[in-house]
Amino acid sequence: MAGVEGRIAMVTGAGRGIGRETAELLASRGARVMCVARSEQELAEVGLAYCVADLGTAEGCTSAVSETEKRLGPIDIFVCNHGIGSAHERVIWEQDVAAWDYTMRVNLNGPFHLSRLIVKGMVERGYGRCVYTSSTAADIAEHAGAAYNSSKRGLIGLMHSVSQDAVAFNVTSNAVLPGWVRTAMADRSAQAEADARGITAEQVWDERAALYAPGRVATPREVAEMIAFFASEESSGVSGQIVKVALGGSS
Repeated sequence: MAGVEGRIAMVTGAGRGIGRETAELLASRGARVMCVARSEQELAEVGLAYCVADLGTAEGCTSAVSETEKRLGPIDIFVCNHGIGSAHERVIWEQDVAAWDYTMRVNLNGPFHLSRLIVKGMVERGYGRCVYTSSTAADIAEHAGAAYNSSKRGLIGLMHSVSQDAVAFNVTSNAVLPGWVRTAMADRSAQAEADARGITAEQVWDERAALYAPGRVATPREVAEMIAFFASEESSGVSGQIVKVALGGSS
């Protein structure tokens, strides 16, 4: 896809799963990619430029943006993919306040700080692509996942806000909502559910696969392909939109 060739891309949560697949895909199509996450070991295994940062803090977000611009140049493509899941959560009346606060810091406050820092430059240069990885849980809430559900819904609001503010300057903003995808984060939630129900994690995954007509969950590559389209020049006519990557399902 020529639409990302030569562009500077910052991909968060790029050490594994959807983020890693997206970083590798954009790089294969000619983008210069900075991978950002908390685990240096995972980032080093990707084989692309990387920056270790805690995106649950304003300082970590500032550091990641500064490091990317210093080493690669102004950011043209921002893929906001990092986040934590709901495996540690409980039903609302048992929810730990600290768990809520931490989830919001990582899943919503971090994307806000990053967007604020990155979009300003995009507007000034007259070009940018922002892609946010939300979740179908933003639409159909998961059980015992108030913080995750709310943060992913809030991320859609942030995406819409970026689009409203910046689209006149050729800066687009869109969101991808994956359904179940077999990633390390989803594996943790499957194990937590399995432990609570007294079944195996594989049985949980079988149930998740049964939610979709093809009888399987989506792959990280399928989500990455949609992100890559939104990240490309060819997507210039699309902004403020939400696309589910859920094999035709709703969750």
